[in-house]
Amino acid sequence: MDNDLLFYNTTADEMTFEDVFTHLVQFIKSDPQNFYRMAIGTDSQVHPHGTKFITSIHLHRIGKGVWGCLKKEIIPRRITSLKEKIYLETMYSQEVAAQFTEDHITRLIELLIPHADHGADLAFEVHLDIGKKGKTKYLIDEMTEQILAIGLQPKIKPNSYAASSYANKYTK
Repeated sequence: MDNDLLFYNTTADEMTFEDVFTHLVQFIKSDPQNFYRMAIGTDSQVHPHGTKFITSIHLHRIGKGVWGCLKKEIIPRRITSLKEKIYLETMYSQEVAAQFTEDHITRLIELLIPHADHGADLAFEVHLDIGKKGKTKYLIDEMTEQILAIGLQPKIKPNSYAASSYANKYTK
């Protein structure tokens, strides 16, 4: 596991993955009788002196709030190839998703199992900033196959809000 990954949000800076996981556990423990959707997504923006990538972890307690955090990566060159940008976005999302080992997922699900009769459950998705409309449609098969290959469920626009909305907000 990569201990160099640091995350932040509006209330905390420089959180390790284990710090993030502790927050996720506490968020679920505070109301375990719900359906949760955990999504990881990355967006990027080209700036004058480089390309900024923001990867988000977004835990949505459906209808009842969200906890999220971000990881920033800056490549010190302007990436103008759309295919390269989307490939790197997908790779950064995979990197963060890979931090969630089977043990991590099991620990989250175990919090929900006693409440399964009340609809408690957890979906784990990777949100890709690509869609059937626009310039990225030719990348859908290739990028979704990468996510399926690691055993996760890919989502594309308009259902990829962790990338196209949450992460996007912080790439500017």
